[in-house]
Amino acid sequence: MWKVYIVKCSDQSLYTWITTDLDRRVLEHNWSEKWAKYTKMRQPVELVYSSTHENRSEATKEEMRIKKLSREKKIELI
Repeated sequence: MWKVYIVKCSDQSLYTWITTDLDRRVLEHNWSEKWAKYTKMRQPVELVYSSTHENRSEATKEEMRIKKLSREKKIELI
């Protein structure tokens, strides 16, 4: 199963991506030096939204839909 997720960064910005292991990915955003340059500079992050999808294609479509939303619409979604 694939997850689409949004994390809120320390600067209050929102970061959206996909993963198959949500717990690991959030830990990487907060502790790893090699992942997600955007969140590396905005730690700590907090998971604020996730949804489950059966395959990568569906997760990617949902990720792109969310990324196109305005900040206000993303906050409504959360």
